[in-house]
This record gives sequence, structure tokens and C-alpha cells, in this order.
Amino acid sequence: MGSHRGSSRAIAHTESVTLAVPSALTRAVEAEPSPGRLRWLAQLADTVPMLADRWELSVGTPFEPGGQTAWVAPARDRWGRDLVLKVGWAHDEAEQEADALRAWRGIGTVLIYDWCRLEQTTALLLERCHPGTPLSIVPEVKQDTVVAGLLARLWQVPSAGLTFRPLQDMCRAWVREFHQRVAAAPAAATAIDPGLARVGTELFVALAGAAEGDVLLCTDLHAGNVLAAQREPWLVIDPKPYFGDPCYDVLQHLLNCEERLAADPVGLAQRMADLLDLDGDRVRLWLFARCVIEGVHDPLLQTVADALTPA
Repeated sequence: MGSHRGSSRAIAHTESVTLAVPSALTRAVEAEPSPGRLRWLAQLADTVPMLADRWELSVGTPFEPGGQTAWVAPARDRWGRDLVLKVGWAHDEAEQEADALRAWRGIGTVLIYDWCRLEQTTALLLERCHPGTPLSIVPEVKQDTVVAGLLARLWQVPSAGLTFRPLQDMCRAWVREFHQRVAAAPAAATAIDPGLARVGTELFVALAGAAEGDVLLCTDLHAGNVLAAQREPWLVIDPKPYFGDPCYDVLQHLLNCEERLAADPVGLAQRMADLLDLDGDRVRLWLFARCVIEGVHDPLLQTVADALTPA
């Protein structure tokens, strides 16, 4: 969602304005210009005022640099509540974001006040974090403990009777995309060993098989998606929820700690496993498989996958 900071200059919902689009969002759509995504972006200038009318909001200029799949801005309702309006492109991974935030009830996450679905758009009305600075500004060792503490709380919160998609659905989709990328890449453009690819992709799906200890996962929890707040010291934003193995949920944080990941992937994986009382061997297997999946054009992840290859 991006940091809940930026200009708070309000735009009355009755005004006709030219909608500002954050730079990161513009670049992301240009990089992957699917028809649905382009249509969603083209409709934003109409969608935002419609949502402002629906929820009786005054909406400010969007946060910069912004995220890659949503237009996000500060807003204020007629009762004077300080809020965030998130107008997201409706894509598979974020499909149940509103359900997850409802299930967590603000325990470690931002509160959700309302939401709606409009064709290509999923719109959420959320709590605003103050000061809203991201966890990424603090040293990574501190990030480890904050991320671990948040994950432990999210996993312990019941899903309030809601049904969430199994993690294996996402893993199978990622494996299909991996094979498509490998097939489309020139032979010289990828150094993925076929044997390593087979082991990694098979493991990625197998590890996600349903098990007794499965929990509601965030799946995209990293320091950029944790913001400083007043209600709690740190709050999670932008979950991409699935139901599955908690060992998976540490991976995005590990991948974002690039220098430590390159220097000692085994030690870094074990540190997060220890902080959360997880099986370190299982975390390392997950990390190996994820590095294979995402390493088609990434020399760092290929090196990490080689270092973590199961015996």
C-alpha cells in the first residue's frame, strides 16, 4: 500500500480534478500493461470521485512513491476521521485482503472500516497510521524481531469463520508462471539448472500441502509493509492472505534482506525460525524453493538457491 505519509491537502469529493497517479504505480503498470490493469488505471479518475461520494470523503493527494497495484491516499470522512482510501487493482493474490483484515480485527494490522468491489477495482477504507514511517528505516536486526512479533500475533488470531484459499493454489500458479518465463527466455538469459528447477518447483508445491498447523498467512510481510502508528507501535498493511504453512510467511522478509541473505542464507533463515519457534530445516527448504522460483533472471537468488540446495 505504501507509506501512509505525504500531502494531506484535501480535494473535496464534489470537485472535478485531474487525478494524480503516483510514480511507482505508473512504472508498474507500464512494466506489465495487461488489458485489465490498463483499463483499471484509465478508470481511476472516475472511480476515486465515485468512492469519495459513496463514503462521503474528502480525499487528499496520493502517497508517493506509492505501491505497484493500488492508488492510495489520505482521506477524511464527514465525522472527521483520519482515514486511508485504497483503490486497488483486483488481482488474484490480493483477492481476500478485506477478509483477512476483518479476521485480524486490527490486532497487529490496520483496521478496515468498509470495502467494496467494482469490476476491476477492490476499494478499502482503512485506518491511517501516524506517523506512518516504514519499518525499513530501522536496522534489519530490529526488523527481524518486529516482523517475527507481528507474524506470531497474526497466526494466533482466528479467521472469524471466513474461508481462505490454500497456499498451494498460489504455489501452483507461481510454478506455472516460472515454467512460462523459462520457456520464453533465450537460452543465454537464464542460468537455471534444469535439475535444480525440477527439485525447486516440486518442493514449492509439496511444502504447501495442507497440514495440521496451517494458519492464516500474510504472505507479503516485509519492512515496507509495516508502518509506525499510535494505536500500536507497528501495524501491518497490504496483506495477500492465504491459508497454509507458517514457515512460508517469513520468506518475503528474508528476500528483502539482500546483503545478509547473500552472506549467510542458512544463518538468516535459522534466525527467523528461532524467533518464531519454527522448524529451521523447513524454513530453509521453503527459501531454497522460493529462490529457484524467483531466480530466473536474478543472479543473487540463483546463488542463494545453490547454497541451500537440499542434500
